[in-house]
Amino acid sequence: MSAKIIGFDENNQRISTQQLLQQIYAALDTGQTEFEILASGHHNIGGPLWTEDGSPLKFRVKNPGQRVGSFGLEGTEIIVEGSAPADAGWLNAGAELTILGDGGDTTAHCAASGKIYIAGRVGTRSGSLMKHDPAYPAPEFWVLKRTGSFCFEFMGGGIAVICGVGCEEVNSILGNRTCAGMVGGVIYVRGPVKGLAEDVWMLDLDDSDREFLTAGMPTFLGKIERTELLKELTDFSSWKKIVAKSNAERRVHSRITMHEFRTQKWIEGGIFGDLLQDDYLDVGGLVNTGSGRLKLPHWQDKRFGAPCQVACPSNIPTQDRINLLRQGKHDEALQLVLKYSPFPASVCGEVCPNPCMDACSRQFVDKSVSMASLGRLSRDVPAPEIAPETGKKIAVIGGGPGGLSAAWQARLSGHEVTVFEADTEVGGKLRQVIPTERLPESSLQSEIKRIKDLGIAVKTGTPVDAGLFEQIRKEHDAVVIASGAHNAVVIPFPGHERLVKGLDFLKEVNAGKKPKIGKRVVVIGAGNAGMDVCLGAYAMGAEKVISIDVQRPAAFKKEIDHVKALGGEVRWPVFTEKITAEGLLTKDGEMIEADDVIIAIGERPDLSYVPREWLTERGMMDIDACGQSTKAPGVFAIGDATHPGLLTHAIGQGQEAVNYINDMLAGKELTPIVKPEMINQACLSKELFKPRNRGKLCVTDGKDETLRCISCGTCRDCTMCLEACPEGAIIRNDKEDGTFEYISDDSACIGCSICAGICPCGVWAMEQVV
Repeated sequence: MSAKIIGFDENNQRISTQQLLQQIYAALDTGQTEFEILASGHHNIGGPLWTEDGSPLKFRVKNPGQRVGSFGLEGTEIIVEGSAPADAGWLNAGAELTILGDGGDTTAHCAASGKIYIAGRVGTRSGSLMKHDPAYPAPEFWVLKRTGSFCFEFMGGGIAVICGVGCEEVNSILGNRTCAGMVGGVIYVRGPVKGLAEDVWMLDLDDSDREFLTAGMPTFLGKIERTELLKELTDFSSWKKIVAKSNAERRVHSRITMHEFRTQKWIEGGIFGDLLQDDYLDVGGLVNTGSGRLKLPHWQDKRFGAPCQVACPSNIPTQDRINLLRQGKHDEALQLVLKYSPFPASVCGEVCPNPCMDACSRQFVDKSVSMASLGRLSRDVPAPEIAPETGKKIAVIGGGPGGLSAAWQARLSGHEVTVFEADTEVGGKLRQVIPTERLPESSLQSEIKRIKDLGIAVKTGTPVDAGLFEQIRKEHDAVVIASGAHNAVVIPFPGHERLVKGLDFLKEVNAGKKPKIGKRVVVIGAGNAGMDVCLGAYAMGAEKVISIDVQRPAAFKKEIDHVKALGGEVRWPVFTEKITAEGLLTKDGEMIEADDVIIAIGERPDLSYVPREWLTERGMMDIDACGQSTKAPGVFAIGDATHPGLLTHAIGQGQEAVNYINDMLAGKELTPIVKPEMINQACLSKELFKPRNRGKLCVTDGKDETLRCISCGTCRDCTMCLEACPEGAIIRNDKEDGTFEYISDDSACIGCSICAGICPCGVWAMEQVV
């Protein structure tokens, strides 16, 4: 029996909201759990309320005022017969709110849990500030028709479904300026969308998205009594999803930052930077040894990392490689890099942007050491020796550079390794999309052969679905997910259906399918992928290619120069208004004529083969600081499956993932790998190196770089400190393991700092005595 509560007194006069709520509280005290409420604009009906024994509460409300269902708790169900004004479901904390009409402004505002079903449309700023506490189910917000403008501002979590029923003539079913400041959550939308904020991407649905909508749609339509729409709304051909950009995608600057200015342009230090305080309690002589010294020398070999090593995503210690070459140990030097990457020639030597060279200390003398030349030296070097067999089985999903790196490291560790690859051959984007002008096929094939010859089982033509993934988990001791990102991002400009996806285009080019392309081509995106598309377009017969971007081009200078040498143009900032049969219309009103417009602004992964709860709200694998799934111990993820990055990032993460797997299999607690601290440039005596003529310097053989490498932070055994010490206090000792060390004799050392000043590598450091 429901308790009937009326918002009028015996004289048919409206009672206050407080009086109506007191009637509800009184009925609750008598054990009543179901209510029929005839209101007259009364506020706050439906929450926050609960029963002592946890029995569910149900409200059926007519004519509510603002904030119906606000702060609603789990176990509360509220049904509004008709429409509701502003703030319905505000700060919902678990209640189920159904409105059999329209919702007002700020519906579902700040919702943190529970479900809100709307049988009509909702007003301005609805869904804004939705959030998700991982300890509770994510909030869900289902709308049959459309929203007003400014909705989903600063959304941080949760799921919204906007069905667009009866809105075929509407310009945008999300209104204008939607999703400003959005940082999390997912919005599923059906129908035209315009005016999205720059903080988000609009993407195609994957299998897990379709599964979610298929499961939830019957419940929603049943709640709002519109089950006849099920077939129409489960046709997913016109559905899209909106997700927030990652932090890395947001932090894009078109001008130099203050940090870059300070660290690269300004000069540290000043005339007052070396002042000292003295207590005059211990007055030493003019020159002292032992405890009387003001400074103590320390030989800190490898205490700090070389800039190239720290900057390298694959953690390659180039200074060690060059030291071995300097010692005449050529085979050992060229094989050293293979302990860190199976692609020293293809990646380091050809396609890597070489952040190691950007960080190289030698650039402050003349030019950076040629890491690419060094990498190519290891192309045909045999693999390192494999560790004793462990009997453990490791599965790698994806045969791209990251997956092959993980497989390589796992096999070197003595494990049995199987790679599952959907394509007909491994290599991933190295083989599928990078033009042969940038990556010679012979180099890539040689290194892939070296990987296979190590005894790694490769199953090509094997796409992994949910069933196969579960079987793989059961049959292996650890799994590495390295399936990359192959779903191209497409911005929903008007006419976006005319766009050619850059990734698909490059795959066809590299596969020899020779896709048809017009004489005039516009490429949206001026990153390295955009430059690859430009090269592919020229290779397919284009006569004029123009690359545009909204920001300073992210492509490397050599890639841009290559495109320009072919006659291409790179323009920025250019903002697209729409795509037409004539070409691309900019927001400035310029029509850039084109037969084809290709978009190349990034890709997202398809991880529909793993359970949805394993993923972040952006559809990436949810991993901890050690790269392991937060929901599945023993499952690790690397590369674009976790966040966008370079090929060499994926290679380095593959190496680190196997290090974590080895620790896991040994029963050790996993702790995040920390890169060595980069040596300060002030520690290096770069003035000791004779600059080469930059205009004439051309490195063709990487072995010639032995004289130019400064060996930052690693002793090159030059003996300059031993020869220069005025007191003869420095001694060189050979150790039993074949290594060496330098020490300073405290009884002879006077703390003059000559050793630190003369050391070209920054290995000697002076400790200030307090």
